[in-house]
Amino acid sequence: MSQHAELQRKTLKTLTAAQIGAGVGTAGTVAAGSLLVASITGSEELAGLAQTFSVLGAAALALPLARLTARGGRRTSLSFGYAAGVIGSLFAVFGGVHSNIYLMLSGSFLVGSASASAYQARFAAIDLVSEEHRAKQLSYVVWGSTIGAVTGPNLMQPAGDLAEHFGLPRLVGPYLISATTLTFASLLIFNFLKPDPYLTALGEGKSYAAGKRNFKAALAHIIKKPIALFAILSISIGHIAMVSVMVMTPVHMAHVEVTLKIIGLVISVHVLGMYAFSPLVGSISDRIGKVRTIQFGLLILLASAITAGTAPANDIPKLGAGLFLLGLGWSFTLIAGSALLTSSVNPELKTSVQGASDLVMNLAGATGGAIAGVIISALSYGWLCLFSAIPVIALAIWSLSFSAFKTPQVDRV
Repeated sequence: MSQHAELQRKTLKTLTAAQIGAGVGTAGTVAAGSLLVASITGSEELAGLAQTFSVLGAAALALPLARLTARGGRRTSLSFGYAAGVIGSLFAVFGGVHSNIYLMLSGSFLVGSASASAYQARFAAIDLVSEEHRAKQLSYVVWGSTIGAVTGPNLMQPAGDLAEHFGLPRLVGPYLISATTLTFASLLIFNFLKPDPYLTALGEGKSYAAGKRNFKAALAHIIKKPIALFAILSISIGHIAMVSVMVMTPVHMAHVEVTLKIIGLVISVHVLGMYAFSPLVGSISDRIGKVRTIQFGLLILLASAITAGTAPANDIPKLGAGLFLLGLGWSFTLIAGSALLTSSVNPELKTSVQGASDLVMNLAGATGGAIAGVIISALSYGWLCLFSAIPVIALAIWSLSFSAFKTPQVDRV
């Protein structure tokens, strides 16, 4: 086995283990955050602010983490993002205890930095990998989030019991868990992601100044290259559809008498769809082509909008099915879109483009989370699902313009 192959195996193991901890931390706060904001403010319309601020935090950290990668490698940037998430979790706890919405939203913003690290970890998985295996290798790290992300929402009930035991509001419990697991993820990356895969791939002589200059060049490159723009929009539109519906599902379910355990179960099924089938999605993408895989993902997202949008608040099986499809469609667009993006740009622009992609993706998610609360308050959950499908349909139509290309040629653009 070559030295690079050994390093790749070690990198995947470290990233996957960290993703488990990060998954528990971030996924467990999704439903709790919406409910905690609604509890503090007394307004369902504002419930989406928790996820909005979390996604804004991920967006705000996307480019700084990419620059930190260019300067010090993946180990430095990923461990920093997870550590900032620990601080954010503690802020959210204090915000919940003192019913202070500003502390709570500040905490949500910083928790978003952990999500930014988790997203960029998928690119760390392919620093040392050749083109024909990128989607599959990337998918392993996405799959690594499954255990943590499915476990996180199901810890809402025991986490609430733990918080109550210490005289704290039940809804801050998931943030106590988040602070613990994100500490684990940060320390794991910092101590074991050695040698750094990015620095190994590019060589220690790469300068930060060159990376910094490339951000504007990267944006210009994306705009001029339709296939790269399509890849970013695939990632972003899949994300906005997922975030807007997911974050409002607990609020929709809260209209009837359901326990935190049931809400956590539905979110867990959703997260299972997001991550559990990632290796299969990666294999499909490498086999049939990334554009076609994205098209399958868009069809799945449309099916999820119909299923969830027509489900009453007390129809747990149908909501679970809709949320599962929502997560699966997101997985298709994220994995294939990320691999297509990396293959579509010049190597010297790679980290810059990856950072720009995560920035756009998270800004789209933040917009979706903010608008979702307004839509569900003014109209209904069903209308929210309908509106989430509109950009998906538009992208699906545009994707047909790439059908003239043979998939392998498109992927190597």
